[in-house]
Amino acid sequence: MDLILIVLPAFLIFGAGYIGQKMLHLNVKSISTMALYLMTPFLTFETFYSNKLNIDYFYMFLFSILLIIILLGVTLITGWIMKMDKTHKSVMLLGTLFPNSGNYGAPVVLFAYGTHAFNYAVILMVIHGLLINSIGIFIASYGGQKSATIKNAVMSVIKMPVLYGVYLGVLLQLLHVELPTTIVDSVSLVGSAAIPTIMLVLGMQLAEIKPQKFEYKYLSVVSLIRMVAAPLIATVLVIFMPVSDVIKSVFILLAAMPVAANVTMLAVQFDVKPNLISLTTLITTLISLLTIPLTLFFLK
Repeated sequence: MDLILIVLPAFLIFGAGYIGQKMLHLNVKSISTMALYLMTPFLTFETFYSNKLNIDYFYMFLFSILLIIILLGVTLITGWIMKMDKTHKSVMLLGTLFPNSGNYGAPVVLFAYGTHAFNYAVILMVIHGLLINSIGIFIASYGGQKSATIKNAVMSVIKMPVLYGVYLGVLLQLLHVELPTTIVDSVSLVGSAAIPTIMLVLGMQLAEIKPQKFEYKYLSVVSLIRMVAAPLIATVLVIFMPVSDVIKSVFILLAAMPVAANVTMLAVQFDVKPNLISLTTLITTLISLLTIPLTLFFLK
């Protein structure tokens, strides 16, 4: 019961977004654009400016890339067998490659392992966010209805301010630039609003799902790869990670998270079957009520 209570707060926020959208009928795309272009860069800047870089972060980044490469191969092979078109291939890649490590995973780590582990979860969250806002944007833009060329996809990545938040944060840290407290507090205020806003957007998008015939074969494949294959692959990878057991546990736990809420924003932004991706996010999130407590049990 205690393990289930760890994941309950995330569902409360998703529910608030769902109910709010049903009552207020807000413009979901405008809010997702605000979170993606205005809030998230402040979050990435603060994280890389405030947290001292060390070799552990390099290994977390390296093995996150390795995990994505392996999942990419598994998904593409599955897509080839299923004879997917470009759009459905993008849908499946967005679902299988990126875990909900920020607005779901990091709080779970905090409640399960404490502040020390949470610091590592934040770094992984930013790494995953960076990957989503580069590789994820490329996939969404290339497979979406509005950008169908590789050139447009690359330009979408270059235009994302979240990347410049990372670069600026690392640069100022390496140069030992001390910003005034008032500026740091302002950045923190905006950055801290990014995660709950993204969670609310997910709930709002779920409220926008219209009754239709969904292709459940894609839902089942994404759910299987995201919720079963990903944590198993991560468990094998951590054997080779020269880091502490705490980091290894955090790495596995975040790999076991459902489809990232950020993916819903990308689906809305680039028109990549947002209803299908939202439903996939919902299904994997519901599945996580069972799988995350099991993962915590085995890690402990």
